[in-house]
Amino acid sequence: MNEKKEISCYKCKYFYITWDKNFPNGCKALGFKTAKNPAQVVYESSGMICLAYSPKPEKSREDDNARYI
Repeated sequence: MNEKKEISCYKCKYFYITWDKNFPNGCKALGFKTAKNPAQVVYESSGMICLAYSPKPEKSREDDNARYI
């Protein structure tokens, strides 16, 4: 059976929020905007999980503290 693995685009480095109110979610890797979660669109279109997913780099606490110096 083809088991669907949920991918959170919010945690992907290629995900971005657009200014288009009709298509507020975008994927820089695949070059499209959508009203849905981009990974959901990829799955509905191809039947496969998104292969472009790449997690965002971890933010260190030092990065947070640098703003307050």
